[in-house]
This record gives sequence, C-alpha cells and structure tokens, in this order.
Amino acid sequence: MLSLAHPSIAHQLNDTLALRSDSASGSISINRIDLATSSISAGQIEWQDGRITAWHESGPADPALPYLAPGLIDAHVHIESSLLPPSEFARLAVRQGTIAAISDPHEIANVLGMEGVHFMLDDAAATPFHFLFGAPSCVPATHFESAGASLGVSEIEALLATPGIGYLSEVMNFPGVLDGEPEVLAKIAAARSLRRPVDGHAPGLTGEAARRYAAAGITTDHECVSLAEAQDKLAAGMKILLREGSAARDFEALHPLLTSHPGQVMFCTDDCHPDDLALGHINRMVARAVAQGHDIFSVLRAASQTPQEHYGWNLGLLAPGDAMNAVLFADLHHFEVLATWLDGQLVAERGRCLLPRRPAHSINRFAARPILPSELRIDAPVGADVAECQVIEAADGELITRRILLHFPCVAGFVPPRPSEDVLLLAVANRYEACAPAVALIRGFGLKDGALASSVAHDSHNVIGVGCDADALARAMNAVIESRGGLAVVSGQNLERLPLPFAGLMSDQPGEIVADRYALMTHLARDRLGSPLRAPFMTLSFMALLVIPELKLSDQGLFDGKRFAFTRVAIDNSLPPTPQPE
Repeated sequence: MLSLAHPSIAHQLNDTLALRSDSASGSISINRIDLATSSISAGQIEWQDGRITAWHESGPADPALPYLAPGLIDAHVHIESSLLPPSEFARLAVRQGTIAAISDPHEIANVLGMEGVHFMLDDAAATPFHFLFGAPSCVPATHFESAGASLGVSEIEALLATPGIGYLSEVMNFPGVLDGEPEVLAKIAAARSLRRPVDGHAPGLTGEAARRYAAAGITTDHECVSLAEAQDKLAAGMKILLREGSAARDFEALHPLLTSHPGQVMFCTDDCHPDDLALGHINRMVARAVAQGHDIFSVLRAASQTPQEHYGWNLGLLAPGDAMNAVLFADLHHFEVLATWLDGQLVAERGRCLLPRRPAHSINRFAARPILPSELRIDAPVGADVAECQVIEAADGELITRRILLHFPCVAGFVPPRPSEDVLLLAVANRYEACAPAVALIRGFGLKDGALASSVAHDSHNVIGVGCDADALARAMNAVIESRGGLAVVSGQNLERLPLPFAGLMSDQPGEIVADRYALMTHLARDRLGSPLRAPFMTLSFMALLVIPELKLSDQGLFDGKRFAFTRVAIDNSLPPTPQPE
C-alpha cells in the first residue's frame, strides 16, 4: 500500500500546496478513475481556476501512482448530529475525501424554524464545501411533542425558492401521505411543481403501501432494515440509501443492492457524531463495499455520481470542463485519503485540513426549568401492590424499539426502576417552556450507575435523560439545562458535560476538540457507567423519535408508534383509555 510518505506523492502534493492552492489551479500525475467508461488509466490531469482543463493519458493504470476519483458525497445527513455547524463539519469531512453533503436541517428547524435553516445556509456559505440543503417537511415531526417551531406550506414554498435549498426533506409522516392529508400532499406538490426531489422516510413500509407512498412523489428512502423491504421500495421506483451512521447501521443488510441495483443506491450516514467523522466517512463505506466484492465502479457511482444525478447537482466526474472536486486515494483496497480538492483548491492533505475556521454567531432557544428528583417517579395504579408496565426496549444500532411487559412491585404508590435488571428511568422535559418531565422505563442501556442526558433528542430536541435513579437523572438533566443545551454524564459525584450553545445542538469549538470531548463522554458512558451500546448518546437521542415505532417517549408522555397514540407506563385495565390531544 502507498503511504503518505511516498516520495512521488509527497513531492506532487507539496508542489500543489505551495504553488497552486491560492489560484485553485494545478496539475498532478495520477491514475484517473473514469466512471463514464468504467476504466482506470494513468496520466496527468490539469486544472485552472477550479475547472479541469486537460487530461493527458499516458497508458494503463500504474500501481506506483495514487488514484484520483470524483469527490465523495453523503447523500443524506443531518449536519447538526455531528454537533458541529456546517463550516466545521466540512473541516472534518474533507479529510475523509468528502466534498459534498445533502443535508436535511430539520433538527435546527424544529428548534428555531426558518431562522434555524437560514443559520445553516449562512454558515455553509462561509466554506467552499458543497452543501445542498432540503426544506424540512416535518416541523414539527408530530403533534404529540412540543417543538420550538412550525413550518407550514407557505414556509416550505419560501424555502424551496431560496438559493441553497434543492429538495423537500424526508417526509416522515408516511401515514399522512397514505391517508391523503392535505398539508402533507401540498408540501410534496410544492416540490414537484419545481421538479425538486422529495426524500422519504418510511421504516417498515412494504408492498402496496410502499407503492402508494412512492406514487405520491417520494423518490428515496434511507430507513430500510432488510433487503426485502428495500427491494419493495426499489420496485416502487424509489432509490435506496445504504446507511452507516453512528447509531443506525444498515450496510450489512443492504449492500447486495450495489450489485443487484447499480445506479439506484447511494451512501449516507444520516446521523454521524464527531468522533466517528474524525475517523472516517463515506470513504469507509466505499472500502467496505469493495472488500465485499462489489464492482469498484458501481461502488464509486453510489458514492458520487448517483447523488449528483438524483439531485440535479453537477459537481463533476473528472472530465475536462468539470469542476475539480476530487479525492486522491493511495490505493483501491484501503482507500486511504491522500488529498481532497474543492473547486480546484487543495483543502486537505496528509490527514490535515487546510480550511480555516469560520466562527458562527450564537443562536438558541431554551426555557426549560430545573427538574426535581421527585418529578422523576412513575405512578403505580391506585392500591396496586404489583404493576404491569410497558417498557421500552432499545437495541444497539437500531432506531426501532420494542414494547415489552414486565411486572414491578410497587413502593409507596410508585413503580421503581430496577438497574440490576437493566430497567432504568427515561425522562423527557420540554425545553421550550417550564414544565414537569414525562417519565418512562427503558431496557437496553445497561447503566450500572449514574445517568446520561442530552438536548439532542430527535426531532423536537427537548431535554432527554436516562438514569439508574431519580437523583442522578435529575442532576444530569439539570446540567444540560444549566448549559442551555449540551450533553452530560453523571457518575457518582462526578459530572462531565459538553455544552452545545448553537441551538442546543452544535458546539462553538473546533471539530477536533468536539470529537475528543465527545469520545470522552462516550467512554465514560460505556466504561464507567457500563453501557454496552456503541453510541449511547446517539441511541438516547432517538428514544424521543416518535415516528419510528414501537414505543418512544415525548415530553407529553409515553407514545405507541404503531397506534400513533399516547399510552400509559403502568397498565390499569380499570381505567378508561388515555385521552388523545386534538
């Protein structure tokens, strides 16, 4: 394998960096990967003022030279989940050969509405990295949780007319699509009238329901967890995204599509935390796919060409006249990134980012009050000695949860958690008003001590926490509230936190610092508190995502995602059904 210290590579990169980066012009001898002809040949590529001016082919691929490929694209990502604003996300991503991201800003839109979307657009404009944002279709995601904003049809139409907005973001309300809800269909119609793609989000939808969902104008889905589900959606005319994020990971189940349906699949991370982004991005998926035996040209088309074609985004494919948006790989096995160019400018080399930091202005909305431990209790049915309770069961690497029923001895009229059996307290508090929290029981986090809390709680981003007892849980959630957003870990008397001053979602610190701090928080959750989850904070953030079944918790109560209705933790058949909000 070629190393970064390879003299010919180092010499060429040094010349490019020293002489050409300011003018976005240069030349380099490489093996060019041509996706149009499915071929690789050696030669010299030249570019001037950001565009490729010439390709001088010298012969077949030369194993002594590195490989130049079109820059990689994340086809669906929520930048906010990196805990970084767009310009800082870009500084980590370019090191991995990523030159563009198709981003749904619905996280910040749920907090700050139009103001939040414009924050993302403005910050993205400060970097040469290529962002294509969507108009968030589901703000709020449901009416069963408290959000900070609402985007109706008129706001969607205004966003779709805004430069930098290129599609309608994932339509999570797939029941609304199938039921023909007028507002949902009007948002889709607004995008289709402008010939803009409409992203989907329909976990578990198959057969005739999937066909009807696609027929409404939905063009993609990134929520498939099985090959059969993906094949149904492909047959309905949708493109499928292979997702490998920090929590949800579907690559293993779906990668056969790269061979069976080339040109109809793309790669995405969806939600990628900073420590993962610092280690790799779409390049890791490319390497993994090639290692599985898939054709390298089909893999690279999924990583670059197909997203461009689907979203009508011309970022170039290394042909003369194209923009010089490219990644240089040491080889075609490990896909070690040697350099990255954005419009001819060398922006990363030898693992270093060459883009400057762009400080963003502060933006937030936070009005939660401190939580009392006495508020983190679950009422038992009146007079009951034993309560049958619905418990959320979380699984590593999955957004879908299970509903399980367990029996609990009641103590002084309450249902206590059982940490020794991995049944913990889960709480969500409204961050937009001073309200008491909602509380439930959860299994799967495996904490032996302490608590975790976060203001990153999809999609409304209220304050969420999980803990072994009410005191630790209240302390963790109050640390987040005191910081007006962030992450917190409580272990015994120790408290660690990562403040997120931008909307309670993103840090104002350099990406490297945020990645290291987040890695420390994850380490504490796993090694000190005992969680077996690979990404405990990411998994926690999805425990409030009501649009993905089976049981979730909003600030308003326990929610049954299959019935799309509130339910109770402790079941008491003598009581009438829980009334539903209108």
